[in-house]
Amino acid sequence: MLTITAIKAFNDNYIWVLQQTPHSQVYVVDPGDAKVVIAYLGSHQLALAGVLLTHHHQDHTGGVAELMHYVEQTSSQTLQVYGPQKEMIDHVNVPLNPETLTELTLPFLNHKIQVLNVPGHTAGHIAYVIKDALFCGDTLFSAGCGRLFEGTAEQMLRSLTLLAKLPVNTRVYCAHEYTLSNLKFALTVEPNNLDLQAYAQKVTEMRAQNRATIPSSIELERAINPFLRVGEQSIIDSINQHFCDQDPIKLDELTCFTRLRQWKDIF
Repeated sequence: MLTITAIKAFNDNYIWVLQQTPHSQVYVVDPGDAKVVIAYLGSHQLALAGVLLTHHHQDHTGGVAELMHYVEQTSSQTLQVYGPQKEMIDHVNVPLNPETLTELTLPFLNHKIQVLNVPGHTAGHIAYVIKDALFCGDTLFSAGCGRLFEGTAEQMLRSLTLLAKLPVNTRVYCAHEYTLSNLKFALTVEPNNLDLQAYAQKVTEMRAQNRATIPSSIELERAINPFLRVGEQSIIDSINQHFCDQDPIKLDELTCFTRLRQWKDIF
């Protein structure tokens, strides 16, 4: 059985631990902080088999060098670090190009891993799908999406559309606990969405108890995430009203997404 466990890091990051029982070797996704990972490995008597990186930002990669040193010291092995080839991340020794390699097989994991090309937040951002679990870094958040630091709105829309087409039961393991703040914006954009209202109430209760809202699911995100709903008339009408634009013909999905992201950036 594949188990997925969250390690909390910094203020709101999640580092995901993947373990295929009965193996004691695990993989971690986006370890920005090595110390919390090493502490977790020690307390659970686990060995680190590899690291999966989605993009180059420091809060996702900052622990890699220390983890490589830790593995060398404890096992005399070289840690396998997988990451996007396009981003030239330090210490990545297994660079991945999702345009030519769309699937991985890793030791100690029984399931093949899909590698998806999802630029937008960064130029070479990738995501991983393992069984029914999506590890999407900072591309898709619950009720939101990543900022466009390097990519274009067109790239991000294409990436989100790709993720939205995954099976509805796919669990979404993003890298940050941004859900509550994202929901405030989503409710501003689509206040009459009953699914969104119900989810916001549930998340408010969960966060009051300091419970994680991640994983989400593709089914849920398609119902409540405005960035996956840019073709909905309710979203179009809200954008027209916000930008004082009375000509809805202009709002194709790309224009709608671009304005929605602009709106969120200053929300």
